Amino acid sequence: MTALLEIRELRAKIGEKEILKGVNLKIEAGEIHAIMGPNGSGKSTLANVLMGNPSYEVTGGDVLFKGESILEMSPDERARRGLFLAFQYPVPIPGVTLVNFLRQAVNAVRGEEVPIREFREKLFSKMEMLKVDQDFARRYVNDGFSGGEKKRAEMLQMAVLEPAMAILDETDSGLDIDALRTVAEAVNKVMNPNMGLLLITHYQRLLNYIRPQFVHVLVDGRIARSGGPELAEYLEARGYDEFLAELARA
Repeated sequence: MTALLEIRELRAKIGEKEILKGVNLKIEAGEIHAIMGPNGSGKSTLANVLMGNPSYEVTGGDVLFKGESILEMSPDERARRGLFLAFQYPVPIPGVTLVNFLRQAVNAVRGEEVPIREFREKLFSKMEMLKVDQDFARRYVNDGFSGGEKKRAEMLQMAVLEPAMAILDETDSGLDIDALRTVAEAVNKVMNPNMGLLLITHYQRLLNYIRPQFVHVLVDGRIARSGGPELAEYLEARGYDEFLAELARA
């Protein structure tokens, strides 16, 4: 059976620096995978390459989404096919309300103009599900938002767009415990059996709220070890020293 997302021996660089050095990973619908690793290991690079950031050059391997190679597709083409990326540091867009941004995003993904009434019903339904006040959607995108509000806006985008595959790049970055819990609850509500989820994080604390079936350790651009949720607990207790030591001996 074709995997929802399959990464095959993926290699990528930025400038002359190679960052990804042969990443392999398969994600099926309904699965939650977490990628953990030390700073500079390539976690955010992987997220950016999967979404088609032109700053990165793919030098080898392939990425298949629903059985189709996406490496030659632009970021908007990937989004239309059902890929979604939540950024580590969402940027503000002054003058553009979140509701207008979301409507244009839905129109772009569907490739047609969605009737206003249909869009509003969907938006308000998702806001109710995520316990987001309707006034929130009238604010400018990420303009003056706290860290927690920026991540909640990202989760609302994910809920409205209903992607087949979501990549969350360090969604827990900069969040206090209450904001982390709120964002995690939103992710759990949006997740469904037809969707795949890739969590990229430094810390095990996010995984206390969003429980992955699979955890992978990324070190020096390669997946050094894979396991279940217990691997994240092991990393929390022991850190990455043994993986870095193995790398130094190699």
